Amino acid sequence: MKSNIFTFLKSFFLILIFSNVIAEEPRFYIPDSPPIAAKSYVLMDHNSGKILAGENENERRSPASLTKIMTSYVIFKRIKEDFISLDDEVKISEKAWKTGGSRSFIEVGKMIKLEDLLMGMIIQSGNDASVALAEHVAGSEGTFVLFMNDYAQEIGMTDSRFENSSGLPHKDQYTTAKDMALLSSAIIKEFPDFYEWYGQKEFTYNNIKQINRNKLLFTDSTVDGLKTGWTEKAGYCLVTSANRVDMRLISVVLGSASPAIRTAETEKLLDYGFRFFETQSVNDISHQVPVYKSKIGNIKVGMADSSYLTLPRNQFKYTTQTINLEGDLIAPINKGDQVGTLSISFNDEDIATLPLIALEDANEAGFVSKMIDTVKLMFR
Repeated sequence: MKSNIFTFLKSFFLILIFSNVIAEEPRFYIPDSPPIAAKSYVLMDHNSGKILAGENENERRSPASLTKIMTSYVIFKRIKEDFISLDDEVKISEKAWKTGGSRSFIEVGKMIKLEDLLMGMIIQSGNDASVALAEHVAGSEGTFVLFMNDYAQEIGMTDSRFENSSGLPHKDQYTTAKDMALLSSAIIKEFPDFYEWYGQKEFTYNNIKQINRNKLLFTDSTVDGLKTGWTEKAGYCLVTSANRVDMRLISVVLGSASPAIRTAETEKLLDYGFRFFETQSVNDISHQVPVYKSKIGNIKVGMADSSYLTLPRNQFKYTTQTINLEGDLIAPINKGDQVGTLSISFNDEDIATLPLIALEDANEAGFVSKMIDTVKLMFR
């Protein structure tokens, strides 16, 4: 009888111990991204830059009216540099007036406020407005294209080339899904005030009201941009950004078969990203490390810049953080001095190495304290 009781208790405690081990062991199963009906696509986290899903994201394709995202970037830059102003009066040339495709219904020879043209280009996708803006900024559309390509290289759009400001078909004009995601992220970071225009649902000019072609603005309250595009060569394209659960994602779908499909596929991508991933700021990571020959025994160290990590949802707590100092820290140390790096690993994989800086000053100690620390360092 005693033997049976002992066996039962032994088995019971073994089950408890085994259950605890199983409960504490994290699981990292993330499903593959859903199949997307597009020639190429990408899903990127805006803050960390991490690619969460993609296929043929570096394949060069015709950009159609997505070109206007680059056009608006150049204009935002020139406004920021005080070269032009939203209040500028822009004279509409015959070339701009005759530009085919989608239109903002501007009239040749008329003076139109730059802000109105910019809104027409962003919300109505007016090809005529984009040409008028390019001519105002650079004197000619050809010169404006030089700005477009220069800024594209600065952003890191290594697989993009622009030949016009509107997106009308051109054999030498191309971009990629990844490059469009990088461009969209740059606009959101650099021009948050202007970016709000991409979320406007309609714009009226000349008593003509036109509706934004991005249908997700009307069906998903977390979506606030950016742009649709279509030509026969490019297919139906959509660049979208959404902000949910303290996380912003950018999706790019190129070469879908219809407006409804590009919208549905974008929804699938966004839902996948927000459901299975999260982005955490690492700015609040700080540690105390010893400092010698100082009035204080330890110094607080942390991150230099805004840095973000994107991981499977709820797994950030399982990361391992390793401090790598550049030798023993010896005063004086000034706030902001780099003192080493912080390595972050997840699931036995290094995912980031970030600069580690002093978050406070460490002033020199007096003579006696410095001598004591000198002896300590000798015997360390």
